[in-house]
Amino acid sequence: MLIDYLPIFIFFILAVGFALFVIVASAFIGKRKVTPQKMIPYECGMDPVGQARSPFSVKFYIIAMLFIIFDIEAIFIYPWAVIFRDLKIFGLVEMAVFMAILLVGFIYVWKKGALEWE
Repeated sequence: MLIDYLPIFIFFILAVGFALFVIVASAFIGKRKVTPQKMIPYECGMDPVGQARSPFSVKFYIIAMLFIIFDIEAIFIYPWAVIFRDLKIFGLVEMAVFMAILLVGFIYVWKKGALEWE
């Protein structure tokens, strides 16, 4: 039974070995010479001001999570719409409960002010 997984194990070992080989080879072969040309800003041509690790507002993360939740909702609605006629009234009630739960969550988020961009 385990012999069936031998090709997968060999492939995994080869993939990890190749990745390690490339990392080690680049460390030995690559040049490490710090020059003034390499140390200048390259993104927009302006000297950086302040720290690069400035904190983001929590609002960005909340909006991202809400976006993911409503994308998942859309993902569940498409297959339901395809087989709606086969599900009959049970499918309609099931989707109504699903939409009601999402609507309650959306109203909660709205009342908490998570959608307000200050």
